[in-house]
Amino acid sequence: MKTTLIITTYNWKEALKAVLESVKRQSVMPDEVIVADDGSRDDTKQLIDQFSSDFPVPLIHSWHEDNGFQLAMSRNRAIAKASGDYLIMVDGDMVLSPTFIQSHKQVAQANRFVQGGRVLTDETCSQEIMHHGLVPSIFTKGIRNRKNCITSRLLSKVFSYVRNNDKATRGCNMAFWRADVIEVNGFNQDFVGWGREDSEFVHRMLNAGKERLYLKFSGVGYHLYHNENSRASLAENDAILENTIDNKLTRCENGVNQFTVGSCDE
Repeated sequence: MKTTLIITTYNWKEALKAVLESVKRQSVMPDEVIVADDGSRDDTKQLIDQFSSDFPVPLIHSWHEDNGFQLAMSRNRAIAKASGDYLIMVDGDMVLSPTFIQSHKQVAQANRFVQGGRVLTDETCSQEIMHHGLVPSIFTKGIRNRKNCITSRLLSKVFSYVRNNDKATRGCNMAFWRADVIEVNGFNQDFVGWGREDSEFVHRMLNAGKERLYLKFSGVGYHLYHNENSRASLAENDAILENTIDNKLTRCENGVNQFTVGSCDE
């Protein structure tokens, strides 16, 4: 099973640097890493170029022009470029525990996608992670969801469970088969602005007969503190989500097929 790690980012190179450093510390490496960049400035490209020179696996920068919040399109571009059979997707503010990739690979099963959790860090703790390489533990100051720091294969087997709804959906820590994502046509690019694109994707995956594993005590990631995104687009995005739910849609029209048919070049 070949794995691709997709890291989404936008104009926060300090956080991305910490995430890439955490990838280098993995007990099991992904086969490639793709940074899905929603139009960052040139300093992000320079950072990725620096890491690429001695990164342990291929590091690919997938970029498009900054035209507002287009996370769905950015993800789709990266998915189209991915050569892995299994895709693990995190946000560019999710620093990975050393067994993150290993944990996700251990639970990969056919017709299943995975929702992982996160440890929330306050501003001080986040600065320690980014600038001093702190790897938080259950005893670290400045964290919430403290129990989510625990990595235990035994506890994970006991407490992870199938949860076939969109509750606690977080695109910052997900994994899925590339073929399944192509089947539902990836993420819906009708979503512009923050909100609901992850839930809508989950509903289409469930409608297509995939089950969702809610992963506990495994696949641990540390979410760096930042101000919340604007909710200005929620009304429009809620309408898109409700349409998918009401009509039990399995595919979106405006999806990854734009980049998988023909050339995927920028």
